[in-house]
Amino acid sequence: MSDASAIASWFAGRLPEEWTSTAEPTIVTDREEITVTVAIDPPETGADASAADRAESIAGRIAAFREDTRGRRMTIAREAEHRFERKVAWAVRVGDDVALFSHLAAPAMTRLRQPERMVLDTLVAANIARSRSDALAWCVRLVGRNADEWLSELRSAMQAVDDVRAHGPDVD
Repeated sequence: MSDASAIASWFAGRLPEEWTSTAEPTIVTDREEITVTVAIDPPETGADASAADRAESIAGRIAAFREDTRGRRMTIAREAEHRFERKVAWAVRVGDDVALFSHLAAPAMTRLRQPERMVLDTLVAANIARSRSDALAWCVRLVGRNADEWLSELRSAMQAVDDVRAHGPDVD
């Protein structure tokens, strides 16, 4: 069983049933963090409600979930952090809206040459980013959005390699 699969299985068994009645939670893992996204039902709004009213209603539903589940989420996160040695972040999805409550900002050490630094500095000078760090994060999000299909294929290929390794002979 892969690490991501074990983590997802643990959360499937640990999360309260009322948090999984709308849809299965989404569990995303990396080396530092586990992000658990819980889907909740959108609030009832009248047919004549404006887009702004719907947005405020969703914001209220998200705020209520965050506050009402804080204690249970903290308990589950502590257990998972101890078990998997990673921080746990929480998010909630209401329809197409996702609100991330808290998450880890992990340092990414890199050496950039002048042309790459100039790109980051241009983004800072244009007020697209507050710092080189924010500019680098902006670039990563842009690549992730525009290369999503390719990145998905790459992740699938990496998973296939892990599966093949798991079925290989044990070398002692």
